[in-house]
Amino acid sequence: MDFHVSLAGRGDLSVRIYRQLRDAVLDGRLRAGERLPPTRELARRLAVSRNTVAVAYDRLTADGFLTGRVGAGTFVCAELPARAKPRKAPSGAGPQPKAVWRSLPPPVAPVTQVPAYDFRVGIPDAGLFPLETWRRFLARELRDAAWFAHYVDPAGHPGLRAAIARHVGVSRSVRAGADDVLVTQGAQQALDLLCRVLLEPGDRVAVEEPGYRLAKLLFQSHGAEVVGVPVDGEGLDVAALPPRTRLVYVTPSHQFPLGTPMSLARRTALLAWAERADAVIVEDDYDSEFRFSDRPLEPLQSLDRGGRVAYVGSFSKTLLPMLRLGFLVAPASLRDALRHARQLSDWHGDLPAQAALARFVDEGLFARHIRRATKVYAERHERITSTLDRVFAGRLRLVPSAAGLHLCALADDDLEPVAARASLAGAEVQTLSDLCGGYPGRGLVLGYGAIPLERIDEGLAALDRAWVS
Repeated sequence: MDFHVSLAGRGDLSVRIYRQLRDAVLDGRLRAGERLPPTRELARRLAVSRNTVAVAYDRLTADGFLTGRVGAGTFVCAELPARAKPRKAPSGAGPQPKAVWRSLPPPVAPVTQVPAYDFRVGIPDAGLFPLETWRRFLARELRDAAWFAHYVDPAGHPGLRAAIARHVGVSRSVRAGADDVLVTQGAQQALDLLCRVLLEPGDRVAVEEPGYRLAKLLFQSHGAEVVGVPVDGEGLDVAALPPRTRLVYVTPSHQFPLGTPMSLARRTALLAWAERADAVIVEDDYDSEFRFSDRPLEPLQSLDRGGRVAYVGSFSKTLLPMLRLGFLVAPASLRDALRHARQLSDWHGDLPAQAALARFVDEGLFARHIRRATKVYAERHERITSTLDRVFAGRLRLVPSAAGLHLCALADDDLEPVAARASLAGAEVQTLSDLCGGYPGRGLVLGYGAIPLERIDEGLAALDRAWVS
């Protein structure tokens, strides 16, 4: 065999050998009937194990590229399979989704290339995550947990529910026991479950304006009438809540995307309104674990005396989005219905990951990670804040914020063209309209979870240049 196999690159060795031999057969560099070296010989040439080569040969044989002859060796098949054409579902008109799904914008496309200066919102620093510790914890659960072969409680791993109840009780004064916690695959699933058990088509849902776009779209997908309610320096304007509202979605600890906390007076007023209106408040506490100054105000859930608040949290910002772990602290009146809804949708999530996270929290590693990450994010927050005040004075007005992974700055002009030019220069920033859909783009939202401290000045310099380009 004159054809040379290269092991340069990344990935499984047997897969690389398979692909190179397959492509060589298809493009004629290995001809029909040509004999390949024995697996032992090729393994010696490549300095790999014989089993690695044998796996590649076996797959090529199974796919119709090679054939073995007893006592003679392995040969390229005389008749080769044609290159497989991309498979597609049958075309044609076919069934159509409900009208509400046709009215929603397409899903956000995944980012395939990380920008040089990544100011995108809601992305934590993956480098801060203790990955080796997590691997050990997860491997331990996979080794020891024979009972994971069974279906379990839709509310999630009991140890994690207890750990979450203890953690949010200490860190956020949330009033909850393990039975009040339902583990979800992120905050978005928690919102979906609440929609399933609370909303009828046509029910009115009030959301913050500006506010979290994906929550709005989720409520719309359940057939709700979604009404935006303005936000000011104290949070949601309770007086502007429309009549017949069934559910109110708020982010009181760190309003998304402006960043201001809801005042105690507004929190009290919102709870009183919910009692009068027989409505439910969904409190999304998505990133307030990272706090850079004083202790936050008590959450709505801890102030609630009428069982009106559903408290939603997520580990996507504090740990990693890929874990898909969140939780819901529900009023007692909704507990059974939510467990039914979870069982009927996907039964339960990834139990080994839930068990590993329970151990991670119980051994104090989660709290340690939060302390370490908060220090890092506080430095980035301070660097961006000071630079905006110094370099962008007169162009941007910073919205006061002391928590989370982003901050917001308002302007008098539409900043969509500025953001587009900054993106071409490698500085990826988002406008209010990017995040909120339909809301004017007269403001920028700058995330600092994904950008290292040492790249912030360069990134903001690129943004500065985009203003005058």
